[in-house]
Amino acid sequence: MEWWPAYLLLGTIVGFFAGLLGIGGGLIMVPVLTFIFGAQHFPPDRILHLALGTTMAAIVFTSVSSLRTHHAHGAVNWQVVRYITPGIIVGTLAGSTLVSMLSSQLLSIIFVAFIYYAATQMLLRITPKPSRTLPGTLGMFGAGSIIGAISSFVAIGGGLLTVPFLSYCNVRLQHAIGTAAAVGFPIAVAGAIGYIANGMAQSQPLPEYSLGYVYLPALGWIVLASTLTAPLGAKTTHVVQTATLKKIFVVLLYLLGTKMLIGLFE
Repeated sequence: MEWWPAYLLLGTIVGFFAGLLGIGGGLIMVPVLTFIFGAQHFPPDRILHLALGTTMAAIVFTSVSSLRTHHAHGAVNWQVVRYITPGIIVGTLAGSTLVSMLSSQLLSIIFVAFIYYAATQMLLRITPKPSRTLPGTLGMFGAGSIIGAISSFVAIGGGLLTVPFLSYCNVRLQHAIGTAAAVGFPIAVAGAIGYIANGMAQSQPLPEYSLGYVYLPALGWIVLASTLTAPLGAKTTHVVQTATLKKIFVVLLYLLGTKMLIGLFE
């Protein structure tokens, strides 16, 4: 069976929602890729690793478009990016290395828990109240390490973590979102490198056309479709009420999380 239509459809959906809501597609891509890779009979204990690695590699491409858009609007605080990036790189590489040592079942539990957290945060619009200033160099390194490590575990660009952190540190929301978009690029690059290197280092055979834990056919079709539909999603933002579509996105996250949770007991 040819699976490229499934990857193309996934990229279409992910790109549209990314453009519409400014949300990375990792939380959708990982569970859907898990289902598709399972149907393709990939090694069961490496399926989630491949889904995470492929998703992180896809975010490398999608994050560039988001970064350029926010930079053009002057919404990126490059000083924050400079100070937080070293920690981001260290945390993301360490996280992707640790992921390669964990079982798919444990990773699934971690991922499902994060999906429910992210969906609930979006549904209830939970944001921390600004109550302090940005920390110093060491504090930014520590924050970046934590954000990078968690992001590599669940294959996200870090916006769900970076925006609340910057908002808590009294950074204006517009700049927090723009800066988080810029931070997403080093997260994705470091994560992709980590998943490729750790996948190539392990002895178990991986599917043909895999580069470490990155499955290249899926990556190509997803990136192709998402780059075409992201601008459409961005345009849709100005003609429809995004609140309703955001609720649809949240419901989709809950459904995917629940499907993965049920799969743990099958």
